[in-house]
Amino acid sequence: MPEVKSQKKSKIRLLHQYYSYTGFYKFIFNSTKKAIPPILFLIISLIVFNNYVYNINDGLEIITTTFSTVAILFIFFLSETILGLIPPEIFIAWSKKTANPIFNLALLATLSYIGGVLSYFIGKAVLKVRVVKKYFEDKMYKHLKHTSKWGGFLIVVGALLPIPFSITCLAAGMIKYPLKGVLIFGSLRFVRFAIYGAAIFNMVS
Repeated sequence: MPEVKSQKKSKIRLLHQYYSYTGFYKFIFNSTKKAIPPILFLIISLIVFNNYVYNINDGLEIITTTFSTVAILFIFFLSETILGLIPPEIFIAWSKKTANPIFNLALLATLSYIGGVLSYFIGKAVLKVRVVKKYFEDKMYKHLKHTSKWGGFLIVVGALLPIPFSITCLAAGMIKYPLKGVLIFGSLRFVRFAIYGAAIFNMVS
């Protein structure tokens, strides 16, 4: 038993040394640091906008009554599949105004997860088209480099932190990262939606 524990400790220590040496922790810190100001700015802007310009709850009410649930979910799914163009927080706030907020929040999380998996397959398909492959390799050089070094841990970061999940999955597909890892690590996307849902549901009446 002591030998097993020491082996586990040595593996953890080696992983820690590897991620320290390759700059993984620095990448996480810098990514989080870059993500915090826009998020704070967005929150403050929403508070000011809500108090002095237009009531956000009324706006969400209009969206809910004007557009069908299917249409909104379809737009969200496209966004989560194609580079995460629209912040998912907007849709989480929308789900709070629906008749079944918890169900729709779970549905959003599921669609986000499926969108990431589809992005993975898009990444694999991109390799077969030379012009498109070169374009993505040029545009996503750093992300591809990070994914090849850190693999599953970067997918965890993409699933939990304010980094576009679809881009992480797209890069994973382009470097032919095992699908099993994407499915397992990407499931943390549900945790992120649960945490953000709890926070946003308290803000939206």
